Amino acid sequence: MTDLTSTLPRRQFLRGQFLKTLQTEQVKQQGFQVIRPPWADLANFSQKCTACSRCIDVCEMHILVKGESGYPEVDFTQGRKECSFCQACVNVCEEAVFRPTTESPWEHKVAIQENCLAKKNVECRSCQDSCEGRAIRFHRQLGKSPMPEVNLNSCNGCGACISVCPTHAIVVMHNE
Repeated sequence: MTDLTSTLPRRQFLRGQFLKTLQTEQVKQQGFQVIRPPWADLANFSQKCTACSRCIDVCEMHILVKGESGYPEVDFTQGRKECSFCQACVNVCEEAVFRPTTESPWEHKVAIQENCLAKKNVECRSCQDSCEGRAIRFHRQLGKSPMPEVNLNSCNGCGACISVCPTHAIVVMHNE
């Protein structure tokens, strides 16, 4: 139980979100750690962001939402369910809360869990078809369905593969 409580924020624990049935779709896909807009300077974000919501208003994919704390966060269950890295959120912001867009937009990647259809020997390649960066590839195996593999160097964490998975087997993996 101590391992679970170390990764679960106290508020979510007290709300009973250690039970999968009480978790929101966002938490099931993205975990408990909040994902800030791309290129957000996480070290200074909560001190410098004024929570004005301009970045939320200009998000062309409509995945930026006002979080519980009032600050913008990414929710891959909203809008078009992926980030296009259009940089509109960076350009509209008047505060110094973003890093240069020449850097990587964020550190999270995706992972494929055991409930993937391919791992149950059922042919499905919806995640590969939606991955513009071709970070998800399927490798053929003799007598089995092709198995998915995520190339973490190619994955940009855009989230396009998450919503198309029929078994919700793709989740955000946070690098800490």
